[in-house]
Amino acid sequence: MANKLSEGEIKSALQDLPGWALAGGRLQKTFAFDTYAEGVAFAVKVALLAEKTDHHPDSLEIMWGKVKVAYVTHSAGGITQLDLEAAARVDTLA
Repeated sequence: MANKLSEGEIKSALQDLPGWALAGGRLQKTFAFDTYAEGVAFAVKVALLAEKTDHHPDSLEIMWGKVKVAYVTHSAGGITQLDLEAAARVDTLA
C-alpha cells in the first residue's frame, strides 16, 4: 500500500505540477477546452489511462469547456505518490 504524504511533501511536489492544487484533501486540476466534445474526449482518455494504470481519479467532472480531475488514495487516507504520478500522466494527455 502507498503511504500518505505530508502536506509539506505535497506542496513541494506541486511545484512540478503546474495548475494542480491541494483542495479539500484532494489533488485537483481543472482543464479548459474550446468545446464540450473536446472535454469529453479528454475525460475518456483520463478514464482509459486510469484503467491501464489501475489508479482511478476520485472525481472526473465534465462541464462545458472544462474537465476537473481529482485524486486521493482512500486506502492511505490521503494523497500518495501514486496520485502525484497520476496527475503528471494526466497532464501529458491535455
